[in-house]
Amino acid sequence: MKHISILIPEGHTSITNIEGTHQIFSEVNECFVRVGRPPLFDIKLVGINPNASQRNGVYTIKPDHLIGEVSKTDLIIIPAMLGDLENALKLNAAFIPWVVKQYMQGAELASFCVGAFFLAATGLLDGKQCATHWRFANQFRQQYPNARLVDDKIMTEDRGIYTSGGAYSYTNLLLYLVEKHAGREIAVLIAKTFMIDIDRYSQSPFIMFKGQKEHEDDLIIKAQEFIEKNFQEKITVDQLADMLALGRRSLERRFKKATSNTVTEYIQRVKMEAAKKELETSRKTVSELMYEIGYSDTKAFRSTFKKITGLSPIEYRNKYNKESIVLS
Repeated sequence: MKHISILIPEGHTSITNIEGTHQIFSEVNECFVRVGRPPLFDIKLVGINPNASQRNGVYTIKPDHLIGEVSKTDLIIIPAMLGDLENALKLNAAFIPWVVKQYMQGAELASFCVGAFFLAATGLLDGKQCATHWRFANQFRQQYPNARLVDDKIMTEDRGIYTSGGAYSYTNLLLYLVEKHAGREIAVLIAKTFMIDIDRYSQSPFIMFKGQKEHEDDLIIKAQEFIEKNFQEKITVDQLADMLALGRRSLERRFKKATSNTVTEYIQRVKMEAAKKELETSRKTVSELMYEIGYSDTKAFRSTFKKITGLSPIEYRNKYNKESIVLS
C-alpha cells in the first residue's frame, strides 16, 4: 500500500486541492475494493500543527498526523498556498526539511498551482522542469531562476517531482498519478466518474498575456508600452534600440532579463493576444483580423498562433466564441 501525505499548510490554502485529492485517491481505493482487491493508497493529512486554521478561521482542518509522526511516505501532495506567497513560505517553513528528507528517502513530490513556489523554496526544483499558474510565471522565474519553468504545460514530471499549472489543472495531474500507480483502466474510470478531461497537457489556451512589467527597468517598460500601443505596425529590434538610444545587444539582454521574453517573442505575444480577443468577441474572418494585427503571411500567422495558444485560430474561436459564425 502506497502512503500518501497530503500537506495541510498554515494560512490561506486551497481547500479544494486538499479535498479533491483525498476524494479522488479514495475513489481509486473504492474501485479496488469493489473488485475484491485491497486498497492501493493509505491517504493521510499531514500538518505541522494539530489544528490548521484556514480562510481566516472560517475552516479548521485537523491533520491525521504531524510531520514528526511520519518517518516514511511514498508521495507528498503540496496544495496551492494562496494570498501573500512570501508570508505563506514563512508560515510553512517547518515543512521544508521534512519534505527534503522524504524526497531523499525515495518519496515522490507533487505540487499544485502556486504550490510550486513552496516546492521551489526547498531547492528540489533546481535544474528540474516545473509548472505553475501562468499568471505567476514571471514572478516565479524571478524568485527561482534555477528552476526550469515551462509556461505552456498543465503538468510536468522530472525525477520523481510533479507539478501542475493553474487552478483546476491539478485534477489532470491527479489523473496522471492515478494512471501511473493504478493503471490506465482505473484512470479512465476516475476521469469518467469525476468528468475530468483526460490526456489534457497544455494550459496555453487559457493564458491571458498581460505583459510582464513587475520590474524596475524604466527603458524596457517604455519599449513594452510602445509595442503594446503600436502592435499593428511592423516593429523591429533596431527601431526600438534607436528609440531608446541603446545598442541592439544591450536592449535584447535587458529586455529578456526584465520580461523573460525576447523582443520578438514579446511582439508576437502582444499581437496574438489581440487576435485572441477578436476571435472571442467578433465575427471577423481569420484573414481580416490577421491583417489588422500586422500579419500578411497566413502561414506565419497560423503557425505563431498555434505555437502560443496550442490551438489553431478556428479551434480557438470554436472554444471561446460559441455565438459567432465560424468563418475562415
